[in-house]
Amino acid sequence: MHMTIKKTLIAAATAAALGSLHTTASAADWVMLQGTEPVGTSSRAEVWGFIQTQYQKNTSDPNASNQYIPNKLVGPQLTSQEQFNVNRARIGVRGAGFPLDDKVNYFLLAEFGKNAITESSSGSTHVTDASITLNHIPGARIRTGLFKYPGAEEGLQAIHVFDYVNFTNVTNQLMLERFSSTYYGANVPPQTLPVVNSLNAFNRPVGAFRDVGIQIFDAFTLDNWEATYAVMIGNGNGLNFGDNDSNKDTYLYLAAEKIFSGTGPLREGLKFFAWSQNGKRTFNGDNSAIGINGAVVEEYDRKRSGLGVKYLARPFRVTAEYMKGKGMIWNGPDKPSFALTTGGGNPNADDNGIFAEASGYYLDGGWYIPSSNWELDLRYDIYHRLEGRTNELEFKTITYGAQYHFNRKTRVAINYEDISATAVNFGALAGPNINLDGVSGVYSVQLTHIF
Repeated sequence: MHMTIKKTLIAAATAAALGSLHTTASAADWVMLQGTEPVGTSSRAEVWGFIQTQYQKNTSDPNASNQYIPNKLVGPQLTSQEQFNVNRARIGVRGAGFPLDDKVNYFLLAEFGKNAITESSSGSTHVTDASITLNHIPGARIRTGLFKYPGAEEGLQAIHVFDYVNFTNVTNQLMLERFSSTYYGANVPPQTLPVVNSLNAFNRPVGAFRDVGIQIFDAFTLDNWEATYAVMIGNGNGLNFGDNDSNKDTYLYLAAEKIFSGTGPLREGLKFFAWSQNGKRTFNGDNSAIGINGAVVEEYDRKRSGLGVKYLARPFRVTAEYMKGKGMIWNGPDKPSFALTTGGGNPNADDNGIFAEASGYYLDGGWYIPSSNWELDLRYDIYHRLEGRTNELEFKTITYGAQYHFNRKTRVAINYEDISATAVNFGALAGPNINLDGVSGVYSVQLTHIF
């Protein structure tokens, strides 16, 4: 069978990335939309960006000692239960070398908002994307630099078209990577309000679903089907330009979509996708010689994989995705060594996340109300952390949402998250449930404007 590279998809890429179209989730090909530019028509420098302002209120109750854990506070500062915030303010430039060479394009983006990228950084601004794509080889485009790695749908898609204010628990905890310090750091205990001792014990920004490396990718069509692949090798060091060890991460991605109609982020279709990640992380996980030169620094596996399906045929959309992880299971921003205990101890202990496993999934549905600017959203997600261990935790959330689109570039999202968190091997007010009991709902309103 003869397969040709899909030109019409690429022609919609810039419009999609700049948000010039109606900002709703879809069965878009994010690998192509974010990594390429329209051949022969792109400008040398297209300035673009977006701003998101929000209000969040967490209604969780404190423990019996009137103390709070991170799940009961509003991030990224984790100092209160409600706040206004400019959570994202990104500006960038992208384009191609046309007319010098329209087969070379670039992508540059910086973050100025207050979120998990900038909260733990040394400054208030952080570069999130800086990449170059070479489109000279048919069927094997090459992208290098800092960019989103191919992976879970919630992380791979453009954040300014995300239908909810917050990620699911499985995406936030399993896929939005946190990087520990080289040496062991003690857990931060629950705090009373106002919080004096920060509950965010990490001193590096989140990975933001990005890595520095090289990716080979492309998309092919046959009749009304499109197949997309991506293979990437990266540092496994998140937003940091350099590497912290000699290990490299590998990323694999494959998607197949039956296209119903449309192009770019508004395209309607039925998409099936699968992905995997495999790498190692380095830190002093067994608490040997705390803070002293010569401490034993060890390497631990970090594996992630998932598969899902996404359907969009207006006025309805449905998405389902399952994810699984092994090793380096994040246990909270107050636990920089990935351990639930405060004393470090044996890394093989069942309370430690560096050897543990986790899994979860989400089901998401949306209804675009005909002849109106409204859409209604409903999402269920469940996450099992430290599976099979003594301190296994189960997070369940039902998110009720509504969005109103003022125009193609401005919308407001209103969410209520009904959250429960339980240590499944303990009764009420026992073990981790001493602090987890009382985790409750989160109200949020977010205004997005794309320019």
